[in-house]
Amino acid sequence: MLETQGGQDSSVPPGLTTKFSRHPAAFMAALPRGAREDQDKMRRGVRLALDWGDARIGVAACDKDGVLAYPVSTVRAGPEEITDLVVAIGEYEPIEVLVGFPRSLSGGEGPAAGKARERAKRLAGVVRVPVRLVDERLTTVTASQRLSQGGKRVKEQRGLIDAASAVAILEQALAFEQSQGIPPGELVSGDSRPGP
Repeated sequence: MLETQGGQDSSVPPGLTTKFSRHPAAFMAALPRGAREDQDKMRRGVRLALDWGDARIGVAACDKDGVLAYPVSTVRAGPEEITDLVVAIGEYEPIEVLVGFPRSLSGGEGPAAGKARERAKRLAGVVRVPVRLVDERLTTVTASQRLSQGGKRVKEQRGLIDAASAVAILEQALAFEQSQGIPPGELVSGDSRPGP
């Protein structure tokens, strides 16, 4: 039975006694083999994702285990964008920054992809964490659908869509790394010195 502070949980089959809260390694050992292997493939550390638009930059982060992606903020695009992003990077101390890369549906690179690559290179030139380009196809559609399902009308979505898109970018990247065991996307910079 599952031991709790107040006693035992009768919904757990007899003979299964765990103390996961005191022994996290026991939790990992109790997972089915495939789930343990997937968790072992993930690098530990916070990641930031950016949905870099012409007017706004959506910023999302995840927890150190790469389980939960969440919106952080929206940064105004413009002359101060790199400075503002460096501040966010310094605050979250990520192991990498993932920049959404807008490939066409056929997988090709158009003018928007060239702009994203140039922006990622500019950011990579001033931060001390790896910067990667990751596929962002359909993330804005996914984000808009989620906001609509959450009761947000199209007009209300404008201020939220960029950060929500960054969450979708990050979720896709985390799923890729968990399933493949390798970092997602294309490395723009490989500098892994600590600090923003």
